[in-house]
Amino acid sequence: MTQLPMFGQPPDTPTAKPAGDQAVTLQVLVTVKAAPNPSEKYGETVCVAGLSLDPDRPGWIRLYPINFRELGPDASFAKYDVVSVEAVPARQDSRQESWRPRMPTLRVGKHLTKWSHRRPWIDPAISEQITMCRLVRGATMSTQSLALIRPKRITALRITRHQGWSKAQQVKIDTYVGQLDLFGNEDRTPLRAPRFAGTYHYECEERDCNGHKQGFIDWEFVAFQIRNLRGMNDADAVQLLKQRFLHEVCGSDREVAFYVGNVAAHPRTFSVLGVYWPPRSVPR
Repeated sequence: MTQLPMFGQPPDTPTAKPAGDQAVTLQVLVTVKAAPNPSEKYGETVCVAGLSLDPDRPGWIRLYPINFRELGPDASFAKYDVVSVEAVPARQDSRQESWRPRMPTLRVGKHLTKWSHRRPWIDPAISEQITMCRLVRGATMSTQSLALIRPKRITALRITRHQGWSKAQQVKIDTYVGQLDLFGNEDRTPLRAPRFAGTYHYECEERDCNGHKQGFIDWEFVAFQIRNLRGMNDADAVQLLKQRFLHEVCGSDREVAFYVGNVAAHPRTFSVLGVYWPPRSVPR
């Protein structure tokens, strides 16, 4: 079983990638699994992120691309698993936290089941000095692109009908499925767009914050729709989504923080990649 090393708050400035392209072994406490997106080469890809457990490489790690449907049972992993994987610096992605994993080398270790097991490792990653406004204001291709932000006030979770895949995304899906058919590979159901998209509206701890509106792209948001919304009309489905991801996950009895990450081509555009929601130790 993996022994978790002690570490403190991630540095404000991301650890620079090594100069060479030699693979290194990363140990990561997985905190983010984003919803899958179409890929011509991989069929569908998921962005995974978490905290490095290597004291020589502290901070956040982004692992991409990963196709979860192609992982075997021994390589499948969940949020709050500790994984070990060989990876090389992602040279086409200038964000310092980004690495390309060599998936055959991935090993799954300890799973942190309870919030009490997670908090000693996750809580130090929340810095009172890092606000969402500060991240956006200073965002460049080399500055921090992943963070855990404490919202001061969550004003809404807007749920809208997903617009479906764009033409370019649908071409990627069709191309990949066509390749499988051509070479006689396994039958693969094309990736379907989720029924709904979500956007969190919130204010951060910055004194003059005018509010943030960020897409919610956590895999759990999509998985919840698949499991629970079948046969429901839109109005009831929206209410159920809000009940879960606004009133329960972001309820007053929770110490809420948002895992946020930006877009490689647009450093100032951040999304909510997931929600950290341990129970509040002292009721408000």
